[in-house]
Amino acid sequence: MSAKINKTNAARLLDQHKIPYELIPYQVDENNLAATHVAEQLGEDIARVFKTLVLRGDKTGLFVCVVPGNKEVNLKRAAKISGNKSAEMIAVKELLPLTGYIRGGCSPIGMKKHYPTFFHATALTYDCIYISAGVRGLQIKIDPRLLIDFVAGTSGNLTDE
Repeated sequence: MSAKINKTNAARLLDQHKIPYELIPYQVDENNLAATHVAEQLGEDIARVFKTLVLRGDKTGLFVCVVPGNKEVNLKRAAKISGNKSAEMIAVKELLPLTGYIRGGCSPIGMKKHYPTFFHATALTYDCIYISAGVRGLQIKIDPRLLIDFVAGTSGNLTDE
């Protein structure tokens, strides 16, 4: 008998807007919060498992980048796409107070405030992608087009490839 999966705030928001998705649990390794570990646990291609990063631009302030788990965000490209001259990752200690989420459990859905959100263009090449459900150990499997539309996001090239 499988354990009941508790709905997260992100899942409840998707339910409210009648957006289809699937909650997928995985085994958390506190010593390895990398997206590669999540992809291995899910048995999925790392390119489909997206991580949510929060950055601070010199002009616009905070914004969110959602990139494939095996890629690093290119700060120059992220700055340009978000209307900034420069951008940097926020400190991990700022993540919870600013977003309501912790490292390894940050979702682009349901942050404390709405921040401009940018998805790596490769998200649109898949029928579904995985993002954090807002807690460690739970992913949301969702159509990227529905997700991008829901968070009023845009897509572009945010990495070196």
